[in-house]
This record gives sequence, structure tokens and C-alpha cells, in this order.
Amino acid sequence: MGIIVDKEKCIGCRKCMKSCPFESIVMEDKYPVIGSSCTNCGQCVENCKFGALSKSEEGSAEVDLGLYHGVWVFAEQREGKIMPVVIELLGEGRKLADALNTELAAVLCGSQIGGLAEELFAGGADKVYLADAPELENYTTDAYSKVIEEAVNTYKPEIVLYGATHIGRDLGPVLAVKANTGLTADCTKLEIGEDRSLMMTRPAFGGNLMATIRCPKHRPQMSTVRPGVMKKAESIPGRKGEIIDLAPVFAEGDIRTKVLEVVKAVGETVSLTDADIIVAGGKGTGGPEGFKLLQKLADKLGGTLAGSRAAVDEGWIEKARQVGQTGTTVKPKLYIACGISGAIQHLAGMQDSGQIVAINTNEAAPIFEVADYGIVGNLFQVIPAILEALEA
Repeated sequence: MGIIVDKEKCIGCRKCMKSCPFESIVMEDKYPVIGSSCTNCGQCVENCKFGALSKSEEGSAEVDLGLYHGVWVFAEQREGKIMPVVIELLGEGRKLADALNTELAAVLCGSQIGGLAEELFAGGADKVYLADAPELENYTTDAYSKVIEEAVNTYKPEIVLYGATHIGRDLGPVLAVKANTGLTADCTKLEIGEDRSLMMTRPAFGGNLMATIRCPKHRPQMSTVRPGVMKKAESIPGRKGEIIDLAPVFAEGDIRTKVLEVVKAVGETVSLTDADIIVAGGKGTGGPEGFKLLQKLADKLGGTLAGSRAAVDEGWIEKARQVGQTGTTVKPKLYIACGISGAIQHLAGMQDSGQIVAINTNEAAPIFEVADYGIVGNLFQVIPAILEALEA
């Protein structure tokens, strides 16, 4: 599969070379030569007015879609604990598997983590593909991708889901390339189409519209899902399933990265996705002093402090506490938005909260459109009044 150059039609105008977004074309003897970095995007073909370039589909083997069955969830674990997003993926995966009348499986990698399979069965998995080896104790791209690639080639799942965590965002694209398939990142909605295609919906153009993407000709269909977006699977203690031992074997050179030491960040760790109550501030807080006031409210309510991208960009609050399209998607029981106007990118990250309370001086702020309760006023007057009422 690639670009074919017809030298009889080519006049050496160089328009193809200039139009290539990857700089994959060079001119030799007045004719274009396609380099190895070509992605076959077709930009050069569209820009050639003389029909000298064309796409070749030769060598692109047709995939037998009927060979692929089952929905897989990558069961990310760290230090022997299943990540919360995995339980969300199991809940969503169960719906997809039932719609396809197929099984739901989890892929579990690590060292001495076999006992975690019971938690995955309780979350709805019918099978657990277990890769237990010392080389898998710490995540490395080479080790995890080798094990899961071999499992995909052997058992041929129809759908593979990953959490859009640091690990999932690294592992997913690598496996998609190895499997010669596509991957849709940061999905917020998954559905099964009429032709068994996975309809993967994600925000596009900075959150200004929602795009639904299909992968009709390749398998598996892969997507990463943002934590906090999907409903968690209900746990059924005692539920049983089948464990399939992948028995991973590594040869010299398979793992190019060696983890010498794991150093954890010093200071407070933040988990916005697990918070039941979030007090968030935006540019309307005016600065660090405003966030000190919000912290008092968060402490009083037993909640977690967060902020919008504008506040993060100003340096008033750390990036780990950012809520929104480019931050964390949250779904707390109570979300209090203080001095946040409600840009669509921020709304995409919190609009599914249980109860939303908005405090803003601008009564026309978009945040009031999604709020259950709106308070038009200065937060430096409103929040002290709330704190006083809570004390009483």
C-alpha cells in the first residue's frame, strides 16, 4: 500500500513535495520519490493536477471480520490495585458485549496479581486473560504490548477498550499499530451500530462538536475512554469466570527499557475522579487568595479543590486539579463552580455531575445553563455567607 508515481505524466512541478504534510517526498532526477515516512494520506494525489500520482491498495489484505469475537477491557493495575477506570470500562463493556451477544473479557498484566481476577469477575468479566511474570511488575511499553499483541493475534477480540490514563494512552496506540487497526482516543460514548461496528463518539475541535468514528474494515476496534465518563459496573461478589493463562515468555532484547527505581511525587496526590464533592474555581476567583477561600469551603464540606484551565494557566492552581476537556472528567455528587464562566471545554468535563451549583457575577454566564442551582453574586460575599450558614 503506497503512492505510485507515473513518470510519463509527471512534469516535475514539485507541488506534491510542497503539499506533503510529513515532508515524505523528495525530488530525484526531476521526479518525486516517496519516503518511508509516508502515511498514505493522499494529500499529494489531490494536489497533482496531472494525475501523475495515485494510491495503491496492493498488499492491504482484506480482514475477515467474522474471525473476531468478544469485547476486551485492559485491566490496568498499579501496585496490585485495579484502577477505578477499569470498573467503568467493565460496565460499558458489558453493555457492548450484550448488544453483540458475545463475551466480556479483561486482560490483566503484572507480577503476582492473579488474585485480582476475582474483582474483575465481580465487575462483569466472563474471562480474564492473565499475564503474570516478574518482567511485568512495572509497566513498560515493550513488555505489555508484546504480551497483549500475542493475545490479540491468538484470540482475536472484536473490541479492545483502554482507560485514557497515562498508561492507556501509551499502550493503546502502540497496540493499534501492531494490529494494523485504528484507535479513537478520549471517547465519551460507545454504541454498537447496525453492522456490528463500534460507534465511538469523542469531542473534536476543542470540544466544540462531537464526532462519531467507525472502524468498519479493520479489527479489533480500539478506543481509549476518559476516566469518570462511564457508569461503574455493579459488583457481584462471588461471581465466577474463566482464567486463561497467557504464560508470557520474554527473550533477550524484548524489553528495551529497564525500570531501576519508581520515585513517587512528593506532596499531596489528587484524585478528582473519586471525589464526591468538588469545589472548583475559575478566572473569576481573581487569584490565589480566591482559591484560599474555596479551600475553606472544600474543607468544610469534606470535598476536593479543583480549577478551570484559565486558573491553571494563571498558575493559581496545579495542573493535576484541572477539570475539563484538557484536564480531568469528573462526576461528583456535588460540583460547586465558583467564578467559572462555563466554556464548552470545561462543561464537557463536569456537566454529568449529580448536582451543580454555580456562583458567578454574570447572570448570562453559560455555566448557569447546566447548573441545578445558580447564585448571581460575588463569590467573596457568597462563600463566607455559606460558611457562616454551615457553622450555624
